[in-house]
Amino acid sequence: MLSPISPAELAARQAALFTAPSHVAAKRLIGWTLRVDGVGGRIVETEAYHYSDPASHTFPGPTARNAVMFDPPGAIYVYRSYGIHWCMNLVCGDEPGSAVLLRAIEPTDGLDLMAARRGLEDPRLLCSGPGRLCQALGVSIAQNGLRVDAPPFELLPGPAVEVVVGPRIGITKAVETPWRFGEKGSRFLSKPFPKT
Repeated sequence: MLSPISPAELAARQAALFTAPSHVAAKRLIGWTLRVDGVGGRIVETEAYHYSDPASHTFPGPTARNAVMFDPPGAIYVYRSYGIHWCMNLVCGDEPGSAVLLRAIEPTDGLDLMAARRGLEDPRLLCSGPGRLCQALGVSIAQNGLRVDAPPFELLPGPAVEVVVGPRIGITKAVETPWRFGEKGSRFLSKPFPKT
């Protein structure tokens, strides 16, 4: 159960999160709760992307597809991966063109609806990967450009957790950049982190 937080404090904490460099925001997001129309859970895995990063959609500059990544921090950037899965990012950073990919959440709210959307029951598989996460939460291109700090979205800070760091997955450029973050020991990650 999350502790009550005043609207002013919530707005201040969200603003601090959104304006942090994307790799800092990605790490800080671990443990926060994300809900869409009341359905969601705790964020347990993220990846950071920066406009100067060859793996980022914004590396070549603004396009129709990546335009939302140049919106003010707190915007939601949704894109289709491999022509199949929707993926959700939060625009973050002190400069335009950076975002945090939400890779996995631990489902806590609306599990029955998530299971129906995903066509399975195992809570560990409901949101363990960016495509699964979007399907479970009902996120699609329809939410592209909306704000994560306004309905139907809800983003709330949680208690601090121990975070592990590793290289990002599913990319072919800048693969060595350690900008993947996860909650240590979580059973809900998309993939295990390399042992250090």
